Amino acid sequence: MSALQAHLPALQVIVPMLTAPLVILVKERRLCWAATLLASFCSLAIAISLCIDVLNGDSIRYLMGSWPAPWGIELRVDTFSALLLLIVNGSSSLALIGATASLDRDIESSRQPLFYAAWLLALAGLNGILVTADAFNIFVFMEISALASYVLISAGPNRRALPAVFKYLIMGTIGATFYLIGVGLIYLMTGTLNIADMALRIQDVADQKAILVAAGFITIGLALKAAVFPMHIWLPNAYTYAPNMVTVFLAACATKVSLYILLRIDFFVFQPNLSGHDFQFSYFLLPMSLLAILIASTVAMFEPNLKRLLAWSSVAQIGYITLGASLVSVAGLTASLLHMFNHALAKGALFLVIACLGISLSHLRIDNIAGIAKQMPWTMAAFVLAGLSLIGVPGTAGFISKWYLITATLEAGSWGPALVAIIIISSLMAVVYIWRIVEIAYFQPADEQAVVSEAPFFLLLSTWIAVALNFYFGLSAALPVELADSAARLLMGQMR
Repeated sequence: MSALQAHLPALQVIVPMLTAPLVILVKERRLCWAATLLASFCSLAIAISLCIDVLNGDSIRYLMGSWPAPWGIELRVDTFSALLLLIVNGSSSLALIGATASLDRDIESSRQPLFYAAWLLALAGLNGILVTADAFNIFVFMEISALASYVLISAGPNRRALPAVFKYLIMGTIGATFYLIGVGLIYLMTGTLNIADMALRIQDVADQKAILVAAGFITIGLALKAAVFPMHIWLPNAYTYAPNMVTVFLAACATKVSLYILLRIDFFVFQPNLSGHDFQFSYFLLPMSLLAILIASTVAMFEPNLKRLLAWSSVAQIGYITLGASLVSVAGLTASLLHMFNHALAKGALFLVIACLGISLSHLRIDNIAGIAKQMPWTMAAFVLAGLSLIGVPGTAGFISKWYLITATLEAGSWGPALVAIIIISSLMAVVYIWRIVEIAYFQPADEQAVVSEAPFFLLLSTWIAVALNFYFGLSAALPVELADSAARLLMGQMR
């Protein structure tokens, strides 16, 4: 067992990547689903094991081919990457539990093996980003996950997914190209691609102008990939027209992985070496975060399409994450990373509810769910409870991260009270757009001609597991808080 334990960082990528071609060979859709689910659960078990290891000691290093870094490829897992590994593999596993009924409705049986293979490649790419310690390999895994995500989004029956995924492809390609240009500039000046070695060698670069330009390219490129406002234009349509289970998976983790890269490279490479970069970073992210929180929440209040409403809500929630990071403090980063975890729980549960509704409804619009709570009581009860977490009601996971964010902003100086007011106002705006759905589902008369029934058991099971986790981590938040606090201290520790 100890020999296997030593290879877990590599297996985190290998398990889903090697399962992908096997799924295509199997062809029978239920066996494909079972194999994909098994691979995802194995990846989740590996992520949990790595998480336990990093909490018990230092970061885990793994040398590919036994070549020492920086000459060889190094994999590294610390509390920061462990937190994101839990988010990525947990959201994949939870989405797959009840995926069959929704995917049977959205995707032809003959194409499902290819779909599941793309799902596994996206999972492998996201895991690879989180375990690699090499800036160029981050780009490689970023492209693997992105190309697979384009396939997943365009796989459904809605033809409007094609222009949506094309926009996503263009913006994603620009973001990845900007990132690669920035990494290339750093490699030109330092001769290394290992992130830790980059941080050391940049100190010896006489002219820092190229490094500053590289920081700009990398930051803009990753902000595009992470849908940071106003570079979010690809996200609403991509989430709206993707198959419902794909939206569950990507909404819970995809943008957060891009934010992970942004924070890791910025705090490991640029913050310790560029004079005044903490102010540049803060002034870049803070105004965009506030605009995202207010504007995206306003749009969500008036959006009639359920998936697009939650997609705009995701833009606002990304604003919360970047707001905490822009404070450049242990408290702010703790709140930011904690909100990554808690938002994945809340938004994953809400999009699972949308998948439940999608089984019976052909159009996911608010006016189509009038009185639906009587026909789908378990589904709409799950929506109400997950909505409480998104709003940040005490007792839910969403409250924990918003409380930490409010505490961090109060420590930020004279701007603190104004930032707290914006957080509270945006939470009230979340009450408005969640209540719009609840009011129509519970208090409007149902269409008597509509044939609506409760969602299938396994889809409801995964939905209620997600809802239960929102309350479990709202009442017992020790694990995500410990991981987020440790990761925040790790990031801030690089600035000394």
